[in-house]
Amino acid sequence: MKVLMICLGNICRSPVAEGLLKQRAEELGISITVDSAGTSNYHIGEQPDSRSLAHARARGTDISDLRGRQFTTDDFDAFDQLFVMDYSNYENVVKLARNENDINKVDLLLNQLYPGENQSVPDPYFGGDEGFEQVYNLIDAAVTNYLKNFK
Repeated sequence: MKVLMICLGNICRSPVAEGLLKQRAEELGISITVDSAGTSNYHIGEQPDSRSLAHARARGTDISDLRGRQFTTDDFDAFDQLFVMDYSNYENVVKLARNENDINKVDLLLNQLYPGENQSVPDPYFGGDEGFEQVYNLIDAAVTNYLKNFK
């Protein structure tokens, strides 16, 4: 299984999601390939936001080796599942879809916690520390639920 986590800039939510899914899968002995990307080109080549790094590190998740990249149509072929963090990301990714098969690979990550509700992982970029903690907790719960399907 190959999974891509997607947010706007690929520096806050999607790197945390990538790091957590890798970590939780490894803890469970599940073989999975995970990457992350942003729908924008704002932060290509950059490390995750320092606040995301700090909150992840404090909870035992190291994302310091990740670098921002932009989502491309090639990702539809490279990945089995594309998880977006919010509906704006969903719309941006689906606009690039070439066919129904591409669209069927895209889902909001929090549907793993709240099926069919299409809830968003809030963007913590302009908020305080509590936003980064909330994002970590939401993503952790969602990827943990997702991995239950592999048992």
